[in-house]
Amino acid sequence: MKLAYWMYAGPAHIGTLRIASSFKNVHAIMHAPLGDDYFVMKSMLERERDFTPVTASVVDRHVLSRGSQEKVINNITRKDQEEKPDLVVLTPTCTSSILQEDLKNFVDRASLNSVADVMLADVNHYRVNELQAADKTLLQIVKFYLQKFKELNCLNQLKTIKPSVNIIGCVSLGFHNQHDLAELKRLFYDLNIEINLVIPEGIYVEELKRIPQAWFNFVPYKEVGVLTAQYLKDNFDMPFIDIVPIGVIQISNCIKAIQNILVSQDQKVDYTSYIDRQTRFISQSAWFSRSIDCQNLTGKKAVVFGDTTHASAITKILANEMSIKVVWSGTYCLNDAEWFTKEVEDICDQVVISDDHTLIADLIAETEPNAIFGTQMERHIGKRLSIPCGVISSPVHIQNFPLSYKPFLGYEGTNQIADLIYNSFTLGMEDHLLEVFGGHDTAKSLGSTLSTKFSMNWSPEALEELSKIPGFVRNKVKKNTEEFAQNSNVEQITLEIMYLAKESIRA
Repeated sequence: MKLAYWMYAGPAHIGTLRIASSFKNVHAIMHAPLGDDYFVMKSMLERERDFTPVTASVVDRHVLSRGSQEKVINNITRKDQEEKPDLVVLTPTCTSSILQEDLKNFVDRASLNSVADVMLADVNHYRVNELQAADKTLLQIVKFYLQKFKELNCLNQLKTIKPSVNIIGCVSLGFHNQHDLAELKRLFYDLNIEINLVIPEGIYVEELKRIPQAWFNFVPYKEVGVLTAQYLKDNFDMPFIDIVPIGVIQISNCIKAIQNILVSQDQKVDYTSYIDRQTRFISQSAWFSRSIDCQNLTGKKAVVFGDTTHASAITKILANEMSIKVVWSGTYCLNDAEWFTKEVEDICDQVVISDDHTLIADLIAETEPNAIFGTQMERHIGKRLSIPCGVISSPVHIQNFPLSYKPFLGYEGTNQIADLIYNSFTLGMEDHLLEVFGGHDTAKSLGSTLSTKFSMNWSPEALEELSKIPGFVRNKVKKNTEEFAQNSNVEQITLEIMYLAKESIRA
């Protein structure tokens, strides 16, 4: 547990709330102090008309003096009567854990007077983050209802007549999730595979009884859904695919894996011609990667950072499909470090596993890439360093919940990603011309570095001289000059020091 003003993955209760709010007619009770209830902004980010089905059971001074059992139970039973949900999920927070409250007992007591099922999200709020908690909460809900339906003898295990699939892991507040889901539905429609269930996005918990009817399960994101898919494989013998269909090569591998599963179930399918047709005529990225425009990116270097799903996929596209050098690729998902390393270690110079944004900032400053592909934090870092950044992963700003159709998955996703990559690089003399003609993007920050290793005092004359240097090399000149000054034990950089530093490099 640590204090930070920036976290790549939020606290555990946010993950639980994301799962609960993804289902229909499921209400979440968040036992937390005022200030933790910002999750209700979900409806704004997702551009929804309905209010977020979350109630804050506020921890205040009265709770601290008397305990919160009565308050929590009253909130559960009140929402059961007002909203008539199918399920109420109580999520603890760090505060409730510090108070050592027996929330399981609260849930058991509230269940006696509630029509709805009542469940405590069983996640360790000190050991798991938002993404891990979402994965575990989804598994907990699926297990609870499959066991319940099995005891009631209403679990339908008869397979659908046509090949069908459960898509597991599309949840609220996901990065481009709604658009990705639309693209996945189109893909399975093209492959003549029915969608049995999308779990949990937009379904009722009652519908979970239909899970075993699908021929296989599909997990589009590494962060959420794998635990549930593995449970279904172990207990219901349901195969699953977790190949992320981002990028032409990965989509092809994913479709071939689907074909192998169907063939193993006595289906005569061959998707070879479909892959060829989509790659040549629907996805423009395969053609674009061979075009003169993309060849202009040869020799450019990039860094990648994000969740495991998107960071690994973008790294593969940059290195394998667009021949762009990836200096380093990293993820903040520490729990998936081994998987991520295996995915990218052969196609980048260095693998970075960290959730420390200051370390990532210093690495970017030291690397001086031509473009960054990362989260909203890396976008902030890029702005300070005058390095363009394409946002490819959560956490993100509201601008990355677009109204227009911008999937990352599937063949249309390859077009969106190719545009993002190409437009993220500063091409030709673009930056220099902006400065020459006084464009609105003219850099005034003088390319200030985020690395504290060479932070020096500059004289006004030296700063003016630095401002005359074209933006695409200014950061490098600044860094080299500061390094020279530090090695020379100089406290202030003057024009003379700049010229001496320049001569030392030539020498």
